[in-house]
Amino acid sequence: MKVGVVTFPGSNCDYDAYQAIKLIGEKVEFLWHQSADLLGSDLIILPGGFSYGDYLRSGAIARFSPIMKSVIKFAQSGGMVLGICNGFQVLVESGLLPGALMRNDHLRFSCKFIYLKVVQSNNPFTCDCAVGDVLKIPIAHKDGNYYNFQADIEELKKHNQILFRYCDANGDITEESNPNGSLYNIGGICNREGNVAGMMPHPERAVEQILGCGGGLKIFYSIRKHFSERVKLESA
Repeated sequence: MKVGVVTFPGSNCDYDAYQAIKLIGEKVEFLWHQSADLLGSDLIILPGGFSYGDYLRSGAIARFSPIMKSVIKFAQSGGMVLGICNGFQVLVESGLLPGALMRNDHLRFSCKFIYLKVVQSNNPFTCDCAVGDVLKIPIAHKDGNYYNFQADIEELKKHNQILFRYCDANGDITEESNPNGSLYNIGGICNREGNVAGMMPHPERAVEQILGCGGGLKIFYSIRKHFSERVKLESA
């Protein structure tokens, strides 16, 4: 597996994502936002940060970067894309994921550890998890309040597109465990095909116990497991 990590002006988690992929033993390269070349990547990561200063709306300008034309085409042809925090915002602005990410309901930047409950494990980004797993992962955002029309939320549920929901340490999904006001406590979703995922929490900041927790490894191990199984099927 080869992973490409996109760097936009204002990205600040691209190196974290790069190191997380190195930690699981896979190949990884940086992709510059002004290039349209994905360098043969099997997975694209759009990292966290403040692309283009988050002017207009978070992710709204990055969506028009030359690299995104290639990412959109790659995703539409079945290529895997993971957007983390600002990357999730870019995916929504690009139309690759449904909904919108609005200002946190408390109107403050929030940086702390939270808990995520895995609600879908039949997905390339969660296949090393079990439904009900509780992951301790940090957040760092001001515009992480996921919104969609209620009918579209029902569609997300129907097609198993909700991957993570905010919960407490015991896995209970409560209003108090929701750090930003997201509808239905949504912390991460995927497209209907399952190859594009976005999440506001930062798994790349939770891959070593020295960082406070290792819950994020489950996401990266899932991706590696998916590709390993795909290679086995293709070579059978």
